[in-house]
Amino acid sequence: MFVIRNYVTTGGTVACALAIGYLMQNGNPAEPNSSQDLEVASTEQTAVFSGLEDIVLTSSSPAPETDQATTSAQRTLNPSWSAPSDRANCGLSARARAVPGAAARLIVKAPCHSNERIEVHHSGLTVTQETDANGTLDLTIPALSEYAIFLISLDDQKGTVATTHIPDIGQYSRVALQWKGETDLQIHALEFGASYGDAGHVSAGSGTEGTGQVMHLAESSFSDSRNVEIYSFPAARSHQSGSIALTVEAEVTEANCGQDLSVQSMELHADRTLRSRDLTLSFPDCSKTGEFLVLNNLLQNLTIAAN
Repeated sequence: MFVIRNYVTTGGTVACALAIGYLMQNGNPAEPNSSQDLEVASTEQTAVFSGLEDIVLTSSSPAPETDQATTSAQRTLNPSWSAPSDRANCGLSARARAVPGAAARLIVKAPCHSNERIEVHHSGLTVTQETDANGTLDLTIPALSEYAIFLISLDDQKGTVATTHIPDIGQYSRVALQWKGETDLQIHALEFGASYGDAGHVSAGSGTEGTGQVMHLAESSFSDSRNVEIYSFPAARSHQSGSIALTVEAEVTEANCGQDLSVQSMELHADRTLRSRDLTLSFPDCSKTGEFLVLNNLLQNLTIAAN
């Protein structure tokens, strides 16, 4: 059942800083063949590696042969001692492969980094995740470029890279939000005139279905985690034409009330160009805790043509 909540509605013009007015009411493979492709790739690479100069890319190397008797003696004298072969097993590796939905499945193996923070960087996006007890991360990410590059970094400043080709990326329109911290931003898509709670209302937690899909990538274990939410619509396969209204909701909490939140929006268009905007959201004071902001102009609505 869709629950009607108390909202704070906002409007106005979005610029580098978003001014929010509050109103109470009752009630989200072809090879690159042009200089433009090369320029976009260069821009994305700059975004991916910005601020990561200290990351050291690593790979596993063959372990030197160790005499079995020597290894046994070392373990007897010092149970915490690790043989060279054990250290070789600490290598960091990652593989990416394309999966349906213009996405990539990324598998990272870091056996000496169990239950640790790990960050994945892709085309300007950064998402924080946590490895499992075996030091493995298995993550599916909607891609933002045809030749997708993923930079994986750990807290000890070691990292690695995985790449893959996304052949169906031109079939999708895609919008993304990224931000840092405990605030939970939610994209809501109202497809072709749908209302909240009806079929065609799509969000990560709406419980209703539509043609598009929202993916929420965040890790609540870390208060300063980098979070991403992405809405994807298969525009090239749509039998309907019309508009998809996009809104963003955010709950006012004790952690964000009276604070400013830096947000970046990214839009991937059918021509494969990626556009981004840096925004600042100003949350109301703590007397509004528990209420919601509805941001109607943070993302540009999608216009879909029937195929």
